Amino acid sequence: MAQIPNLDNAPLNFTSLREQSQKDLLNILKNFRGKKCLVLDPNLGGSLSLLVPASVLKEHGVELRHLSTEPVQTECTRIIYVIRSQPSFMKLISSNIQHDISKGLQREYSVYFVPRRAVACEKILEEENVHHLLTIADYPLFLLPLEEDVLSFELDLAYKEFQVDGDTSALWHIAKAIHKLEFSFGLIQNVRAKGRASARVADLLSRMQGEEPVNSSDIGASEINTLILLDREVDMITPMCSQLTYEGLLDEFLRVNNGYVELDASIMGVQQEGKKVKVPLNSSDKLFKEIRDLNFEVVVQVLRQKATSMKQDYTEMTTTTQTVSELKDFVKKLNSLPEITRHINLAQHLSTFTSKPSFLGQLDIEHTVVEAQSFDICFEYIEELIHKQEPILNVLRLLVLFSITNSGLPKKNYDYLRREVLHSYGFEHMATLNNLEKAGLFKKQDTKTNWPTIKRALQLIVEDTDTANPNDIAYVFSGYAPLSIRLVQHAVRSGWRPIEEILKLLPGPHLESKRGGYSNSSSINTIPGTSGNVDKVAHGQRSLVLVVFIGGVTFAEISALRFLSAQEGMAYDFIIGTTKIVNGRSLVETFID
Repeated sequence: MAQIPNLDNAPLNFTSLREQSQKDLLNILKNFRGKKCLVLDPNLGGSLSLLVPASVLKEHGVELRHLSTEPVQTECTRIIYVIRSQPSFMKLISSNIQHDISKGLQREYSVYFVPRRAVACEKILEEENVHHLLTIADYPLFLLPLEEDVLSFELDLAYKEFQVDGDTSALWHIAKAIHKLEFSFGLIQNVRAKGRASARVADLLSRMQGEEPVNSSDIGASEINTLILLDREVDMITPMCSQLTYEGLLDEFLRVNNGYVELDASIMGVQQEGKKVKVPLNSSDKLFKEIRDLNFEVVVQVLRQKATSMKQDYTEMTTTTQTVSELKDFVKKLNSLPEITRHINLAQHLSTFTSKPSFLGQLDIEHTVVEAQSFDICFEYIEELIHKQEPILNVLRLLVLFSITNSGLPKKNYDYLRREVLHSYGFEHMATLNNLEKAGLFKKQDTKTNWPTIKRALQLIVEDTDTANPNDIAYVFSGYAPLSIRLVQHAVRSGWRPIEEILKLLPGPHLESKRGGYSNSSSINTIPGTSGNVDKVAHGQRSLVLVVFIGGVTFAEISALRFLSAQEGMAYDFIIGTTKIVNGRSLVETFID
């Protein structure tokens, strides 16, 4: 099965975007004749595997390595670093080059910054006295299509950088990526934004249009009708909850990385002791496309039905005489057997986690926290986790959920839990707790919580959710409707004006604008000529809405948007843009120093 996702059914021509990024990379390689060693930063390696297969790199004489503290082991004399503009990587490059010099190795070095060079990075290379040995250029990879409806900016640390370090460089990157999209698909007429980072991106986008305008007469009518920008800060509750869709659970327990999971071969029925296998997960796998967004309970039933049907067909084949046409149909069904086997193996493995009392207890306490029920029960549960020395990421994730839903914790409770975390996990986590406090994720209570009001007004708790035949996005968390997606739902159905008072209770400014006229106020500017809802494209076509999550999106939220789009009477298709695919664990991890 293709490792690179199939984009043929994408609502926009994502294939052309991917081909341009492929071409840019291959042009870099063609600049250097003969064999060369391509050194990638660790996370970029996975991203580029979605653009260019390893076989194509080999054809261009490339040896692939990953940047680390170890020197680059290769016979090649041409070293090409392709890395993101992060200061820590500059130290590693300098160390590599200095090692080569000390060993008397004669090599030529090039650095290509993704998506563009940064002055701070070049300064470090100068301080380390290696800048003069390098040729430096950019590799403008701003967007990576992960799926037919998902684009990633591949900015792992965007949320922490903005919230804790005050670093806004990722926001320029996001605005630039969206503006580049506009050059391909037309100027987006309607912009809605919620949160500090989102308002900043909307402002940057407006400035970029002023400096380098997208000319509508050249491109024609925009294919994207509306842009909705959402800060992760606006809804940090959703990622802290355990996702209950199939793809969401795969990410929670096995971590989906650039469209695949890596696990022991024995789990997938391959008897090779200690060997790991990579299992691709994208829409090229028809069965995965069918089940990825379903609640996991339902997935198990679907797989059981498919296996039973296959068994019945096989029995009929062996006990009755079949026509050639019937034989052909059976063989066609057999072609899907590897997919069924793959997902039965994965589902069986997932069940070993989801059936554990510890996981079921975690779901119960998450629901108790989100429903803002018993403060004492939640407090004691977290206290017990700390005393049992459960993995610190699990503790911090629940602590963040508890703190946000209560607008912080009373001083006595806050001081006590902070002290207990440091005693149990070590004082080196002082910096982690400080980072979380700085980001407003674990802090002292300074105001009465407005979570019950928000929860009630937006109907975020849905009783008796039918996961098999859902009628609400709440099925992705078995009863909790993700706040972020409720906001998108309101934006496209009736606009944000009816919920303006609720929006004011959430972090950061909100704005609504029609491009060219633009105002950066903290309240809504009504889009002229609309009743608040997204403009419908003429001739009965469906409108295309680009929803950008600044700080990451979960697979459960993506599933909820796909579910919304498929509802009767919904006239909109969604494309998701995100800094990274995240879950509560990976988000909290970025705050650990």
